[in-house]
Amino acid sequence: MLDTAKPYRSVLYMPGSKERALEKATTLATDAIIFDLEDAVAADEKANARALVAASLTSRDYGRRGLMVRINGFDTPWAMDDLAAICDVAPEAILLPKVNAASDIARLADILDQRPACAATGIWAMMETPMGILNAAEIAAAPRMRGMVLGTNDLVKDLGARHTEGRAEVMTSLSLCLLAARAYGLVCVDGVYNKFQDTETLRTLCEQARDMGFDGKTLIHPAQIDVTNEVFAPSKADITLANRQIAAFDEAEAKGLGIAVLDGNIVENLHVASARKLLAKVEAIRAIAG
Repeated sequence: MLDTAKPYRSVLYMPGSKERALEKATTLATDAIIFDLEDAVAADEKANARALVAASLTSRDYGRRGLMVRINGFDTPWAMDDLAAICDVAPEAILLPKVNAASDIARLADILDQRPACAATGIWAMMETPMGILNAAEIAAAPRMRGMVLGTNDLVKDLGARHTEGRAEVMTSLSLCLLAARAYGLVCVDGVYNKFQDTETLRTLCEQARDMGFDGKTLIHPAQIDVTNEVFAPSKADITLANRQIAAFDEAEAKGLGIAVLDGNIVENLHVASARKLLAKVEAIRAIAG
């Protein structure tokens, strides 16, 4: 289920083969880190990367950040060696690339079940293939599932589409994954934006994803963290409204009423539930910031 004790506004990919990057990640304001053994690591660096990541998870203090390791897929010669190196250091989660079906998740879950150190390790799925998108609901329901990460670059490639300003080419995929994640109580984060120096467009994309309901966005560079954290955090106006909705509803309940009226708008149980969830997110953000 969704870990409400942690925010996932910014989820930063860090190349597992770069020791300086792994050290720098301890100081960054990102909510979560993906230690990448897959796309960011060349074939001749795979063994070095998995050793560096395992050592980092053992010896470095990443605070309350969410920590996951993206292994190589089961269709490669590296997946089992990745798991052999990583499982004993018990990361919060394993991120499995190119998930096509629930059976892919079940295979990884079986491996984790055999590792006592991984009793609490969850699974996140990279949703980046047409087949995976079509099977999003069954993937979300698979054992040990905790979250979904959209791989929009791969999706655009496989669809034979083009990146457009409004992202119409991936909107169906984004919506299907978000629906599946919410149906099963999972975290769901949007795909990356490649032009890391273009913070204006990044802000627009973050706002789009936030308004759709995503928990946050995956990032490829530390320069993207501040904008992403800002957009996905509740605003002062949001916080004020949430507190006022709760107060108005509590006052109405004290009078034996089932609804309240605030600024000409009806306030019901569902609004109060959303308000309390928003305030819990604020507290989680404060906690991760220290």
